[in-house]
Amino acid sequence: MKTDVLKSIRETEEEYQAMIRDAQAGRKKSLSDAEQEADNLVQKAQKDAGDYRNQRLAEARAQAQNRYTEIVKEGEARAETLKAQGNKNLAKAVDFIVSQFKEQLHVKA
Repeated sequence: MKTDVLKSIRETEEEYQAMIRDAQAGRKKSLSDAEQEADNLVQKAQKDAGDYRNQRLAEARAQAQNRYTEIVKEGEARAETLKAQGNKNLAKAVDFIVSQFKEQLHVKA
């Protein structure tokens, strides 16, 4: 009877040891899974941040290019306006210079 009780105690103890080992293995697996999931979340967050940064940079470049195009168009329009105004006054300017030249010739002669 003593041996049966001792045997029963030993078997129960072995069962508890097996349960403890299983629980520890489960704990390690849970920790490992949690760490892996955390790493995956960090990598995903970094990728999302990089994608967002690249998207914002592309938008900023597009805006800068559009503004550059606008500035060039405005400059070309102003140059054309100034050129047209200069051409409109060109005949008067030539006449004025010629008359000044003629006066200088008469003064020296």
